[in-house]
Amino acid sequence: MLNFSFYNPTKIHFGEDQIQLIASEIPTDATVLMIYGGGSIKHNGVYDQVVNALAGHTWFEFSGIEPNPKYDTLMKAQDIIQQQGVDYLLAVGGGSVVDGAKFIAAAALYEGEDPWDILAKQHPVKQALPIGAVLTLPATGSESNGNSVVTRDGNKLPFSSPLVCPQFAVLDPKVTLSLSDRQISNGVVDAFVHTIEQYLTYSVNAKVQDRFAEGLLQTLIEEGPKALQPATKEDLAIRANIMWSATLALNGLIGAGVPQDWSTHMIGHELTGRFGIDHARTLSIVLPAVMKVKRNEKREKLLQFAERVWHLNEGNEELKIDKAIELTEAFFQNMNVPTRLTEVDITKDDIDGIVEKLEQHGMTQLGENKDITLEVSRTILEQAL
Repeated sequence: MLNFSFYNPTKIHFGEDQIQLIASEIPTDATVLMIYGGGSIKHNGVYDQVVNALAGHTWFEFSGIEPNPKYDTLMKAQDIIQQQGVDYLLAVGGGSVVDGAKFIAAAALYEGEDPWDILAKQHPVKQALPIGAVLTLPATGSESNGNSVVTRDGNKLPFSSPLVCPQFAVLDPKVTLSLSDRQISNGVVDAFVHTIEQYLTYSVNAKVQDRFAEGLLQTLIEEGPKALQPATKEDLAIRANIMWSATLALNGLIGAGVPQDWSTHMIGHELTGRFGIDHARTLSIVLPAVMKVKRNEKREKLLQFAERVWHLNEGNEELKIDKAIELTEAFFQNMNVPTRLTEVDITKDDIDGIVEKLEQHGMTQLGENKDITLEVSRTILEQAL
């Protein structure tokens, strides 16, 4: 196991009807800006619950955060913050809303000329407004980590800072019952690939992290499809297990002391930025191709994945690996997400442009071994056709 320091400052309030606890989590003298997306929270009852919880606070609201939050939209919140003296942000929505709030929090106190430099030039975040979160779509784990991704002019770029980690997060599985099948599918797949990125690398004898990761993968495989089936999609226990899995997949726990990959995400970001494809659907397309192209480097963990997650204990090692990749693709297909670029109308002619974007963004040495060069990324994309 590698050396690590682990600290997660987010207090989690998990379960039904926990939104009311916002009242005691946010200081009563704070001026709050509630941040949300397209307005679905006004139809599923979440908005009213938040408003009731904020009854004792001075608060304002800012809406319109996109599924892939855009820089220009996020910067519009700065006028409200400055004019109203906002000193606390409350993100109400899915991972994109929380990601957006993180950038708004950092930009509000950024001392440089252009807040975009936080992303484009990776300028460090030295201070940020405090954030709370009410999660409505389990997927990214953004509610309990310091990571964020923002899009501008087709460029989807990440930044990370412990200063934008939410101070608290409310996770009520009941609010997920109003999600569309597409949102459910995307959330489950996103959480699955987050786990894989920290697991499917090379062994450092981190047995605890491996077992945690394998448990999350098995839970998502078991429960994900049930959330799409008419007979079980209203089952709160299923939604609760999916919701908690998504949080644990990226709160730092399973990634502590182990090598991490993230090449699937970096390549996937270019597909979202260039073609507007849902984030999770880029992951379901790219991951199987990464597994195939890097099977030799990932051999030991692929075998472990095959045996422990998919219970493949017969046949030779090559057959086990082949079958594990095949079952992973089948799981994605069962979640109604694509596994090939051609399914989202991307052809071989588009690959040059994607590779150029990877180079432009400095994504020239990806993976746990930093050996996924631009040419290897090209091979992965060709494999994904």
